Amino acid sequence: MSNLVRSASLTNYAELARATGLDPLALLAEVGLNPACLHDPDMRIPSGAVRDLLEASAAGSGVENFGLQMAETRQLSNLGVVGLVAREEPTVRRVVRAMMRHSRLLNESLFAKLEESDGIAVIREELLVGQGSSRQANELLVGVMFRNLKFFLGPAWNPQRVCFAHPPPRDPSLHHRMFGHAVDFGQDFNGLVCTTRDMDAPNPMADPVMARYARQLLEATTGAEGIGTVDSVRHILLMLLPSGQCSIDLVAQQLGVDRRTVHRRLLREGTTFSEVMNITRRELAEHYIDSTRPLTQVADLLGFSALSAFSRWYKQQFGQVAGQRRRVRPLP
Repeated sequence: MSNLVRSASLTNYAELARATGLDPLALLAEVGLNPACLHDPDMRIPSGAVRDLLEASAAGSGVENFGLQMAETRQLSNLGVVGLVAREEPTVRRVVRAMMRHSRLLNESLFAKLEESDGIAVIREELLVGQGSSRQANELLVGVMFRNLKFFLGPAWNPQRVCFAHPPPRDPSLHHRMFGHAVDFGQDFNGLVCTTRDMDAPNPMADPVMARYARQLLEATTGAEGIGTVDSVRHILLMLLPSGQCSIDLVAQQLGVDRRTVHRRLLREGTTFSEVMNITRRELAEHYIDSTRPLTQVADLLGFSALSAFSRWYKQQFGQVAGQRRRVRPLP
């Protein structure tokens, strides 16, 4: 039985394929993938087929760094609910371990391990897909981990080394632009070499209340047989709301479709984008109001441009001002 991977692994595949002169639908057909996987990030598809697709795309386009180019656009939200769980961990070490602990929900072929010794932290990532290694899949995998660590450690952070088991490309300029010049090829593993100080770094976004909620959401999601558009949109909103940029257009982009398709699918499930956003905000507000976060930060996390806008919304939803509820409801 083939190992499976979330189809979110193909986020922006179609756009890159077309930009490099390929027909993405024809290539999907060649490797036996349903084109619906481009529009449903939670569809489970064979990891071997994804590997074959990336290798065929690199060969057909002549783009040797095809997988790494896909990694350039990745965000923590592409990990779905696993990304939400990781975001609430208190340190970067806990973030990495959370992603590894739940890695089989993302990719059943992934073997990941964090090793620490003498101030050095090594994040090893290997794909156990059989039939040989895949330059494109490995570079996508390492590139995604690198992007996720940047999310927590800041844009100026770079690892000590970036290691790939395959030979160097003819043109390593993209590797150097992404990772700096500490990129080594022909190594005995694929992954990142960091410092234990990087792993010790606190995660300022972490909140114990939200961490419990995220774990409950993960349990509910993994216990379900499938996931619909409403749940997919909710997962994306949970990641986008703190950025203040959570429009239907951005959600549609994450899903790999246009806004009309999102609207149509939500109507089919009996709701609208505005209703899903409002319900998501209500649930988050219920948890945030029990935390010690300042209300200005709560407003930011819920995607409001100003505290006044959040205050008006909160009173409309709950019939009282947020500060009053916090005073009368003791913290746990």
